[in-house]
Amino acid sequence: MAKNIWKIWLRQNFMTREVENDYTGEVSTVGQTIRNEDIAALIVKGRSELRYETILAILNERDGIVLDTVLGGSSVQDGVVHIAPSVQGLWVGSERTVDPDKQKPYVSVTPTNALRDGLSDVHMEILGVKDSGAYIGLVTDAATKSVDGHITPNGIIVITGDKLRIAPDDDPELGIFFVDENGGKTQVTQISQNDPKKLTVLAPNLPAGTYTLQVVTRFTSGNTLLNLPRTIVYDLPLIVE
Repeated sequence: MAKNIWKIWLRQNFMTREVENDYTGEVSTVGQTIRNEDIAALIVKGRSELRYETILAILNERDGIVLDTVLGGSSVQDGVVHIAPSVQGLWVGSERTVDPDKQKPYVSVTPTNALRDGLSDVHMEILGVKDSGAYIGLVTDAATKSVDGHITPNGIIVITGDKLRIAPDDDPELGIFFVDENGGKTQVTQISQNDPKKLTVLAPNLPAGTYTLQVVTRFTSGNTLLNLPRTIVYDLPLIVE
């Protein structure tokens, strides 16, 4: 029996309108994202002689070294991924100036041979077609066309999915929110497109950090409203650099 099984939901693909019966796969994240605290606990559970606090301190120190190394322009290679500095954007001709709106520092993450070999042994189990309820499928930074979670403060972002329309529009508890790592919420104040499958908004002037996108609405279909607000959370964290 396979050791690693990914359970896959099928979700209708709205990006290819010429094909009516195609689907994308979504890994069912039944578990939770593990962090350094969880890794330290797992190491201790494996009967390591090191104390939990010592392991956690080493992991956090390692994060700092990796961060400083990559920001310093060097690559990092560990047993799982290779992290390398790179650049997004193009230069026209041989001009030597940098336009921050066109060229941006970035990183590329490449799996190691060990991870690629491991992926070849992953088996996928199809759970079926996911309920066509409310969801956020994709967030696109309109300026950079990025869909990897990086967004531009004070820039236009496009949110696609289903049942996203903010309704009613006179309830201050409803709207689009960026939630920082400490739970602080910043609400979007400018929405130029408010449709069930697409929201086009102006991102707030967010400081650098990692955010969770939430859409809070009572919309469900047509003119029908839910009795209580529903919070729709985007699975991918959004990053402001």
